[in-house]
Amino acid sequence: MPEGPEIRRAADTLEAAIKGQPLTDAWFAFERLKAFETALVGQRVTHIETRGKAMLTHFSGGLTLYSHNQLYGVWRVVNAGEEPQTTRVLRVRLQTATKAILLYSASDIDMLTPEQLATQPFLQRVGPDVLDPTLTEADVRERLLSKRFRQRQFSGLLLDQAFLAGLGNYLRVEILWACGLAATHKASQLTDEQLGNLAHELLAIPRLSWQTRGQGDENKHHGALFRFKVFHRAGKACERCGGVIEKTMMSSRPFYWCPQCQT
Repeated sequence: MPEGPEIRRAADTLEAAIKGQPLTDAWFAFERLKAFETALVGQRVTHIETRGKAMLTHFSGGLTLYSHNQLYGVWRVVNAGEEPQTTRVLRVRLQTATKAILLYSASDIDMLTPEQLATQPFLQRVGPDVLDPTLTEADVRERLLSKRFRQRQFSGLLLDQAFLAGLGNYLRVEILWACGLAATHKASQLTDEQLGNLAHELLAIPRLSWQTRGQGDENKHHGALFRFKVFHRAGKACERCGGVIEKTMMSSRPFYWCPQCQT
C-alpha cells in the first residue's frame, strides 16, 4: 500500500500536469458532486496538499476536492480528451486545454468548503504530516513524550496515523532499524539521545524517500539515496552489524529487523 512519500509524489505529478491552468472540463461519477462540474470550469488548481494518504486538491474559487485512495484508488495523468482503456472505474476527471488528471476506483471523495474542510472527520483524526516542512524534530519529540503516545509500543505507534500521518510499514521498519530500536520499545523507555535520534529519523527517512526513492544516481545532490536496509531483506546480512535480518508479524503487518543490533 502506498505510504506518505508515494502519495506526495503522486500529488507532485498531478500538480505538474494541471496546476495554474484554467479547467476546461470537470466530471464526477457521483450524483452528489454533479453540481460542481460547471462551477469548476474556468477555475484553476492552486495546489495539491497531502495529509498522510489523503489528497486535497485546492481550487482558485475556494473549494477543495478531498480524496482518499484507500486500497484501490489511483490517479493518472493523460492528454486532454484521452480516454485510456482500463477495467478500473473512473470517479473524477479534471481537464485543462492540454492535460487531464483522472481518479479511478476510489470511493472516499468529497467537495468541501473551507468550513467543511476544517471539520472533515478523517483530517480531524490524523496527526501532523511527516512531509509537512513546518513540522520539526522538537514537535515530533513532544508527541513521542505526550501522555497519549509515550506508553505505546513502536510496532503499533508507527502505523497509527493519529501519531504522525504518512508513516506506513516500510517506513516503520526502516526508521526503527536506523535508530537501532526494537519494535517493542516505547518512548517512555528511551534516553534523551535515543529520543533525539528517533525524532530525527521519523522526519528524515520519509523525506528522503519522497525526494529520491526509485529515481537513481542522478539525485546524489540530495546527499543520499533512499534504499531499503531491512524491508524485504529477510535472511540477508545486516549492513550495520552483519547479523541476519529476520521477518515476523507485528500489528498484523510484516516486520523486518536485525535481532543482533536492534535490542
